[in-house]
Amino acid sequence: MDSILETRDLTIAFGGHTAVNEVSLHIPNNHFKSIIGPNGAGKTTFFNLLSGQLKPTKGQVIFKGADVTHLPPPLRTRLGMGRSFQITNVFPNLSVFENVRLAVQSTAGVRFNLFSHFSKFKQFEEESLQLLDAVFLGAKADALAKNLAHGEKRKLEIAMLLALKSDLLLLDEPTAGISLEEVPAILDVIRSIKERRDRAIVLIEHKMEMVLDLSDSVTVLFNGRLLADGTPEDIMQNELVQSAYLGGLYDDAS
Repeated sequence: MDSILETRDLTIAFGGHTAVNEVSLHIPNNHFKSIIGPNGAGKTTFFNLLSGQLKPTKGQVIFKGADVTHLPPPLRTRLGMGRSFQITNVFPNLSVFENVRLAVQSTAGVRFNLFSHFSKFKQFEEESLQLLDAVFLGAKADALAKNLAHGEKRKLEIAMLLALKSDLLLLDEPTAGISLEEVPAILDVIRSIKERRDRAIVLIEHKMEMVLDLSDSVTVLFNGRLLADGTPEDIMQNELVQSAYLGGLYDDAS
């Protein structure tokens, strides 16, 4: 099987408005795909269909060769689909380390148990510290999550996603709301995950320099439809994309 995720004519309508209109995509294993488009293009709605927050009006979502169109989000997560949101989702009153350790334990299917052998928890601790190092938060392990800068909370959220051992990461605007100074740190984290080539990543992002730097391929949505799909170079040279979207966006991003 050479694809981890496929959509077939994926469509959702709200009343008379079709937010996602017959989008068919194929994402290979260990591939980095970015999805771009102007505001209102249907990007986040498309993500909500992929992760199960929304049910399509028609079409299918195929994950690891299985039809998951009607599965709820928790079951998709167990199958290996991890998703971040535009709003960070961490436990603010727990330490950075405890946030990740809980995610590691959850993945292992273990709750706190007085009769569990201590070595099992030692293993969780070691894995948690490794994940924090992977997102460059090792030095903040003892800090309360609520005291982190916004960009650091994004990195913590990514560490928690990695703890789920997801084969597919859906990253919805990971730089949303963070300062320009924090963007390079998020970029470094995502690049380091990509370079391992052990999972697929689908990214929604408005910062074109980031998209062009990271992506193996780029999909452009416009008015809910798939406007173009290709390498970053193909997309930059596509006249339809330039006239519909990229010109104004790239000027804003530079």
